[in-house]
Amino acid sequence: MREFDLEEISRFNGENGQPVYIVHQGKVYDVTRSKMWKGGIHMRRHHAGRDLTTEFQAAPHGTEVLERYPQAGIITTVEAPERRMPGVLMRLLAHYPMLKRHPHPMTVHFPIVFMLAATFFNVLFLLTGVKSLETTGLHCMVAGLIMMPVVIVTGLFTWWYNYMAKPVKPVAIKIVLSIVLFITCLIAVTWRLSHPEILEVFQAPSIMYLMLVSGLSPVVMVIGWFGA
Repeated sequence: MREFDLEEISRFNGENGQPVYIVHQGKVYDVTRSKMWKGGIHMRRHHAGRDLTTEFQAAPHGTEVLERYPQAGIITTVEAPERRMPGVLMRLLAHYPMLKRHPHPMTVHFPIVFMLAATFFNVLFLLTGVKSLETTGLHCMVAGLIMMPVVIVTGLFTWWYNYMAKPVKPVAIKIVLSIVLFITCLIAVTWRLSHPEILEVFQAPSIMYLMLVSGLSPVVMVIGWFGA
């Protein structure tokens, strides 16, 4: 049976007409015929030409799906061992393998919807004059502000654990914009709490406040785009 190393496997990534090979527990599988691996990418997240052993532990299906495809060979080299981490964290990840891949995706949706909703409810208030809508917008911003540190921490952990904190452009963009989002939301919440009538008597400060709140939506949408 043919032997590969990881550098050689990286060329079989489905790009430019190349075959689609993936590695699991030292075995190389040819999944070129699979519609789920079109272009060398599965579920917009998993890329061919790599050792996916760790990622497979968090998959919703078992390894039996790989048995449908021919084995192209074996790997002669193994990846570097995982980074050292506290024993409690190691046991947690061993008991719940999905946390190796999914702590960030599980939490990221909350600030996205809260920031979009904050803009939406404030605009509704301006259109209807119903005060409770503006208050709901404030509640959404506060909830998003509470969730953002959790999302940032899980995102940094996922980047460190799965990608060895390698410089990746989408990740760099998300880090910068997440900081911008947090600061902007914090300013908006602080301003609103100190001036509850900010949108009731519409003046120049009201426009500035509304621009801050409205700016939350495009920022979080860009973060979501690069995260996907």
